[in-house]
Amino acid sequence: MSSYKNHLRNEKSPYLLQHADNPVDWYPWGDEAFEKARRDDKPIFLSIGYATCHWCHVMEHESFEDPEVARLLNETFVCIKVDREERPDIDAVYMTVCQMMTGSGGWPLTIIMTPDKRPFFAATYIPKESRYGRMGMLDLIPRVQDLWKNHRQELLQGANQIVQLLGQMEGTGRRAVLDEHLFTTAFQEFQHQYDARFGGFGQAPKFPSPQNFLFLLRYYHRTGQVEALNMVTHTLTRMRLGGIYDHIGFGFHRYSTDHRWLVPHFEKMLYDQALLLRAYTEAWQLTREPLFRQTAQEIATYVLRDMTHPEGGFYSAEDADSEGEEGRFYLWRLDELQQVLPPEEAELAIRLFHVEANGNYAEEASGRLTGKNILHLSAPPRELAQELGMAPEDLAERLESIRQKLFQVREQRVHPLKDDKILTDWNGLMIASLAYSGRVLNLPHHIAAAEQAAQFVEKHLLRGNRLLHRYREGEAAIPGFLDDYAFFIWGLTELYQATFDPHWLSLAVTLTESALQHFADSTGGFFHTPDDGEALLVRKKEIYDGAMPSGYAVMVYNLVRLSRLTGRTEWEPIANRALEAIGDPIRKSPRAFAFSLVALDFALGPTAEVVLAYPASPAEDHPFLKLVQAGYFPRQVSLLHTPDTADKLASLAPFTRELHPVNQQATAYVCHNFQCELPIFDSEQLKNALQNK
Repeated sequence: MSSYKNHLRNEKSPYLLQHADNPVDWYPWGDEAFEKARRDDKPIFLSIGYATCHWCHVMEHESFEDPEVARLLNETFVCIKVDREERPDIDAVYMTVCQMMTGSGGWPLTIIMTPDKRPFFAATYIPKESRYGRMGMLDLIPRVQDLWKNHRQELLQGANQIVQLLGQMEGTGRRAVLDEHLFTTAFQEFQHQYDARFGGFGQAPKFPSPQNFLFLLRYYHRTGQVEALNMVTHTLTRMRLGGIYDHIGFGFHRYSTDHRWLVPHFEKMLYDQALLLRAYTEAWQLTREPLFRQTAQEIATYVLRDMTHPEGGFYSAEDADSEGEEGRFYLWRLDELQQVLPPEEAELAIRLFHVEANGNYAEEASGRLTGKNILHLSAPPRELAQELGMAPEDLAERLESIRQKLFQVREQRVHPLKDDKILTDWNGLMIASLAYSGRVLNLPHHIAAAEQAAQFVEKHLLRGNRLLHRYREGEAAIPGFLDDYAFFIWGLTELYQATFDPHWLSLAVTLTESALQHFADSTGGFFHTPDDGEALLVRKKEIYDGAMPSGYAVMVYNLVRLSRLTGRTEWEPIANRALEAIGDPIRKSPRAFAFSLVALDFALGPTAEVVLAYPASPAEDHPFLKLVQAGYFPRQVSLLHTPDTADKLASLAPFTRELHPVNQQATAYVCHNFQCELPIFDSEQLKNALQNK
């Protein structure tokens, strides 16, 4: 083999470091790689993935660790590795290319392109050898080498057409004014896709997509349409009972490979935990279903136990694989349970968690049962208690005893890889959800954890008024993207609502001003990359929701809420123009814009700004505080006016300047468009004033 030098050893990305010992001459994305490609007159082989990606591991073991494939790659290409979680901007551009060229996308993403970044081939996973009509690496690489040498003009012509089409796609369509009729259209789309038996939308694979739940809960709140609430509660219940939930260590796996929520793809992502924590908390607010509160608390338990840096930031993900097998860490054999648990507990666990001698988990390739089991429940614990003739609290106590014993045994296993990089955007989501669940469920340690994480981001990932995207092992790097600003601002706004510390509101305002300066499009809306960021083939606007809400939609939501919190009335027209700029695609497919509809719900109102004025710092259980902190008022924002906060608050929200406590007693002001009604001194009266907000 020709000599090579892998250039990834000094990178911080766990994904890039996974490939640092490959015999492939990998480069990180950067000028050095592109200059080498131009100098050597070679095309670029770009491979994009992430540390907890199962098929990325498969392709690495099959091809990138294989000497023959590595030799061909090194001879033919300059090879570049990109962590999609570090560089979502690169991933977004080339994933769009892949979808244009192949009709689908996914990871690992494989792009072959010219030294000036124009793509002419796209695929996802590529096997080492050709099979089932799919060209393998050993056949593909010589084919590309021949085309590059002997038919380059055709390749370049195709690449130019792709770049041209890519530019045309970045138009957001015709402007359109949006109204609340759109909510019903979206609801009907969800109705059409809803799986009435198992919950969720569509067939396998099923993804949580929690922003869908947040929209449907607001639609129920606005219209009283009970079916919207039932779709959410049934789905959340089925997910919590299914194998997509980790019944032993808590937290949700990435998605379900089947329509029953039974067989998960076992990786765990921070953003799923964050958004599902919010969804379960809101569902509990509207139903008071104990299982939803329990699930919210358990999600937070998992994150704070396993996914938290000593200084408070949150890690990104845990892998699906351990010891070379997907799910190995999470699966159980029947005889294991019999060895670990006392006979009576083993019998109960085997019955309730549906553990079988042959297993219920099959090999993906052959479909053969493995003898291993995914633990799952058939009904909520209170229903199981009724079936067993037990008191619910007794069953809960026995299940917790079983869980703790199994957890201690499982902790001795080889753990999946933990992707311990800390991303500003995903931390923003977790901060938002912990702050919200903490105040709603009266769990102060959630709020404390949210505050510590916000302090981590402020200390390590903020430079002046600009955010960085990634922190790992003492190094903060990569200029922030729109999602970093949007999600962290959301977190700061929720943190202010939970703590009423004006510092967090002030930082949210500062970062909003910075985001508007660097991401706003003068024609309406927001780019994904800053105006001083690296120039790629196109400067994209990421308008559709994916696994997470789009940063575009969350930025709109932030602007409307912060406008109401601070009185910055100039921000609301910016939000409205951003929604109108994508109005045409929203009208065509509202279900793909669930969080944009959450933002629109707030923008259309009715809304309320609540100012609580106290003569001194209030007790945590004061009726006014308890009401605004715990009630489900999705279009309401609150501010706290005390002698300690009055001056700072007045500088941030000038309309609060004259809203003092009357006769030295706790006073609530309910305001609409910054016009405040008569002062309120009674919590029941305040509750009535907020009922439809």
